[in-house]
Amino acid sequence: MAHGKETPRQKMIGMMYLVLTALLALNVSKEAVEAFKLIDESLNKTISNFNVKNNLTYEEFDRAAAEFPVKAGPWRNLAYEVRDRSNELFALIQDLKIEIVSTAEKGNEEVIEGNVIHTREIKKIDENNIPSEILIGPDNNGKAYSLKAAIEEFRDFLINNAIQGNSATAEESVMNSLNTDEFREKDGTVHEWEYHNFHTLPLVAVVAVLSKLQNDVKNAEAEVINYLYSQIDAGSFKFNKLVPTVIANSTYVMQGSDYNAEVFIAATDTTQKPEILVGDFDSLQTAEGVWEYRMKGEDYVTLPIDERGRGIYSVKPSSLGDKRWGGLIQMISPRDGSTVSYPFESEYNVAVPNVVVSPIAMNVFYVGVQNPVDISVPGVGSDQINASMTNGRIRRGSTPKFGGSWIAEPSTPGRDALVTVSANMGGSRRTFSPVKFRVKTVPDPVAKLARKKSGDIALGELKVQAAVFAEIEDFDFDLEFRVTGFRVTIIDRGYAIDKDANSHIITAEQKALFDRLRRGDQITITNITAVGPDGRTRNIPSMVFKIN
Repeated sequence: MAHGKETPRQKMIGMMYLVLTALLALNVSKEAVEAFKLIDESLNKTISNFNVKNNLTYEEFDRAAAEFPVKAGPWRNLAYEVRDRSNELFALIQDLKIEIVSTAEKGNEEVIEGNVIHTREIKKIDENNIPSEILIGPDNNGKAYSLKAAIEEFRDFLINNAIQGNSATAEESVMNSLNTDEFREKDGTVHEWEYHNFHTLPLVAVVAVLSKLQNDVKNAEAEVINYLYSQIDAGSFKFNKLVPTVIANSTYVMQGSDYNAEVFIAATDTTQKPEILVGDFDSLQTAEGVWEYRMKGEDYVTLPIDERGRGIYSVKPSSLGDKRWGGLIQMISPRDGSTVSYPFESEYNVAVPNVVVSPIAMNVFYVGVQNPVDISVPGVGSDQINASMTNGRIRRGSTPKFGGSWIAEPSTPGRDALVTVSANMGGSRRTFSPVKFRVKTVPDPVAKLARKKSGDIALGELKVQAAVFAEIEDFDFDLEFRVTGFRVTIIDRGYAIDKDANSHIITAEQKALFDRLRRGDQITITNITAVGPDGRTRNIPSMVFKIN
């Protein structure tokens, strides 16, 4: 039997089952077997959650069937047949659990209450004869064999009668949940499903395995009824609210350009196309509190409808400013054949041609840094825009942190950079006035040891440090500086002792100086050099620490 990807829940249950069988194989103590009581309780909580979610889905079937009996009724009936068969198999497994526990726990009146097993009250948790006698039997004729047949019958019903080959995902999930394959060990030994799951296992382990099977039944039920619910035609009026929608290519239009928009109802019926009317309309509330809408006069436009059921509205504005427009979307109700109208309104702005160039991080460009910049021309696609730059170069792209449609890389600090944008508008290219940016060098970093710039430090903390680092504080860009050298100085018996490093790593000789320090002594780190992304070597301020 082929198996696909498992859901997170199936992986969790499978892992619990592997832990269970592994512990049993090790002949663990009775205290360890007690842990399977907690596993069984966890499985029962998951079963309760499945029941709640499945019941919500059945309520949705009832609502859909009541509103659209022709479309939703057959799917509801099939879903309820799935529910009934699932409950039958679940009850069969529960009866087996009760029979095993009641047989082993004779005289223990607290363990079973009605149809509920209180797992924590089980005393004979490691009893392994009674479960095998009931489920395997002396002649391999125990009830586990009929249980396997019942599981396979339920699985075949779900696949052949409910899914019917129409969903590979749902079928794969059912096959995984209700798998009854033989178990093959690494050495090639094959165990029947019944022996692998129940033979000579302690009672509490068998109860947990049976609870897992109940869990699998409910999981398969959930997968199938969710699939069945998805088969109800989503295009019918089964929603309690229909939202008229307007999608425009832009709400900002340059004078001389076209304004285009799509108008459609969010939930449409595939058996009919809406009628979309653009113009003024009236509204009237009936005595029942229902709002009715109708177009004013005959001065309105009926939009053409495309194959997706969307009306296309196109107009060339002749003046500047805000423009409002709207109308009605009309559809035939599947309930009584009457016309139902849904009002919609939208607006757009007509403006003179303009260009926007915005630095994302700040109002300057930094040398040695990929400076992100957004460049856009309202009403013009990004692929129709070009940009050039003085004192450096500018190219399309983005930085991981800030994004930006363009990257500016200036050359010389202290000189301004001018960004010039041109755009293809209506078949001709238009160049806009350049935008000026200041060009600066990246600020110097500060040195840090143990994430401190100076101050008190414990001797033990000092000794475990491996390197000196440099970083920029309060800077928008995330830049990396590499320390290339530094000097450690201490005062020992009135004499200054220096030791140098040629990288950011604290040398063995410098660490030896640390060993000569005492509480109240002072250590100084000077001659610190670092290299940043621009390749320049920088001298950065010293650090002074007092041993506390």
